[in-house]
Amino acid sequence: MADHTDSYYAATATAHAPWPSLRGRISCDVCIIGGGFTGISSALFLSEAGYDVVVLEAVRVGFGASGRNGGQVVNAWSRDVDAIGARYGEATAQRCGAMMFEGGEIIRDRIDRYAIQCDYRPGGIFAALSGRQMRALEAQAQRWAHYGNTGLQLLDEQQMRTVIASERYCGGLLDRLGGHLHPLNLVLGEAEAVRRHGGRLFEHSAVTGVRYGAPNVVRTARGEVHATTLLFAGNAYLAADLEPRLAAKSMPCGSQIVATEPLSADLALSLLPGNHCVEDGNYLLDYFRLSADNRLLYGGGVVYGAREPADIAGLIRSKLEKTFPQLRGIRFDYAWSGNFLLTLSRLPQMGRLEHNVYYMQGDSGHGVTHTHLCGRLIAELLRGDAERFDTFARLPHLPFPGGRRLQVPLTALGACWYALRDRLGR
Repeated sequence: MADHTDSYYAATATAHAPWPSLRGRISCDVCIIGGGFTGISSALFLSEAGYDVVVLEAVRVGFGASGRNGGQVVNAWSRDVDAIGARYGEATAQRCGAMMFEGGEIIRDRIDRYAIQCDYRPGGIFAALSGRQMRALEAQAQRWAHYGNTGLQLLDEQQMRTVIASERYCGGLLDRLGGHLHPLNLVLGEAEAVRRHGGRLFEHSAVTGVRYGAPNVVRTARGEVHATTLLFAGNAYLAADLEPRLAAKSMPCGSQIVATEPLSADLALSLLPGNHCVEDGNYLLDYFRLSADNRLLYGGGVVYGAREPADIAGLIRSKLEKTFPQLRGIRFDYAWSGNFLLTLSRLPQMGRLEHNVYYMQGDSGHGVTHTHLCGRLIAELLRGDAERFDTFARLPHLPFPGGRRLQVPLTALGACWYALRDRLGR
């Protein structure tokens, strides 16, 4: 697919004519900067509610993390409700817990309602590499069941061998409310639904400047949008100088994925008999799943500061072959990188910059589900119900220590400590 990174998703995306670039001056109720899951989910909820919505995307819809990620529908956030409760109080944890599985529900509803062909398959496994990780999963299962997830099953070491053909794992947790899909096809299908509801989408329309006011004025190279309300939804692909207050609170990070050559149906089924997606319990985790055409998609690692690795395949091969020695020497047909936005708390950030100017960013690796919840929350807010939006807006959004010059080395140093704990199994 032209203008997208050279990924498996771009190569297998549903054929779709590009949206036009913005030319001239237009007006709307809500202008959204960013055509990924956050922006498109928000646009769909708002256009369904009758708002006149404009989406400005710098490259193509789904160009960033939304069209490059592992395709895993993972519930909750990078910090679970126990950590939220310990840091911000039990009342905040309860409010967050009530929303923990809503993003996945929204995705399944969107797929059904708009007949989006994105290869959705139910079921995700959290895989434990140590006794410590398994004990954490047992506690997680209790917490998630408390908040209404009835689709959980703890797996011992022997049961794990029946769902993953690997000897690495001592146990795991199956979440039947998780799953996996083709993320680029999902965001393209949702964008088409926005168009059907009257929303206007513009690609190759990078925002060059913003003037806050009544209305807010958003400028591109060849046009401008006058909007009553403005939403920043660019995440890791938002230009840092466009709104420095957002850049100071977050850091782009890269993750890498490969897609193998197509496997025989028998080999694919032997690797993952239930066709579940998997992520392990390490701080710098690995994740993998099968595609609809029986490729293994395998990702892992983090590059702080969103640098492009010189040898993605080399970085991932050792990880993949450690998990599945039976695939040693397998050909990789695709290898790509994508950026996600990390926050210091590892929790997503929502808030207000000015009157009728909002932002939602920093999903810290759990963006597929949370971005869909974001869309519902901003729609609730604009209809006058700010309670759930403000649950996240009230969380402290702290800058990384050391400013932009030191945020990468300091974060990498901290990650080294956690990676050492992973290797020691502590």
